[in-house]
Amino acid sequence: MQQSGAGGGRGCALLPLLGVLLFQGVYIALSLEIKADAHVRGYVGEKIKLKCTFRSTSSITDKLTIDWTYRAPSSSRTESIFHYQSFQYPTTAGTFRDRISWAGDVYRGDASISISNPTLKDNGTFSCAVKNPPDVHHNIPVTELTVTERGFGIMLSSVALLSVLVFVPSAVVVVLLLVRMGRKSAGLKKRNKSGYKKSSIEVSDDTDQEEADDCMARLCVRCAECLDSDYEETY
Repeated sequence: MQQSGAGGGRGCALLPLLGVLLFQGVYIALSLEIKADAHVRGYVGEKIKLKCTFRSTSSITDKLTIDWTYRAPSSSRTESIFHYQSFQYPTTAGTFRDRISWAGDVYRGDASISISNPTLKDNGTFSCAVKNPPDVHHNIPVTELTVTERGFGIMLSSVALLSVLVFVPSAVVVVLLLVRMGRKSAGLKKRNKSGYKKSSIEVSDDTDQEEADDCMARLCVRCAECLDSDYEETY
């Protein structure tokens, strides 16, 4: 029964904790609880999942029903986009035609759906309603969906990552080559001052080293060309 006065105020404050619903002046215990994400963010063209879970005190039967509705921003009109009762019945009309698919499992308390090829026009409020007779009294959670284009910042970060992966190893190679060339130059100067002559083996080693250095230099140039081509393909 409904309470009045100060006691009634305390009763209202305890509603969320006790899991009850005020219906026509009577407090009714919620035997069916539904949860959904309050906010979901997605990107144009990339499949989006709208999660909805429920918990019922009754066993799952073929009488269980799930209904998803959609309301566009700044609109009071709602439209049904998905119905479930033993079988899946996605909408066959409107903007969501052939784009809603079942992604849940009623026996695990999952009533989720997915939206394929989302567009900016899909922004709005989605509601998930579940009934499992005799459990029919429940809360109605809503999900605010925001669909956006993948921005320039994300593309730029991908290019930056590629640059790091290519330029850092190249820079390390260049530094090592410079250090080695510096040591080699210092050694040659020291040998020239002392009138030292190279043996045939040392001459051969120098030739092999020059070929290796030339190969590494060509590798660095090739890495730079690969980065340029990847950057052009990105845009």
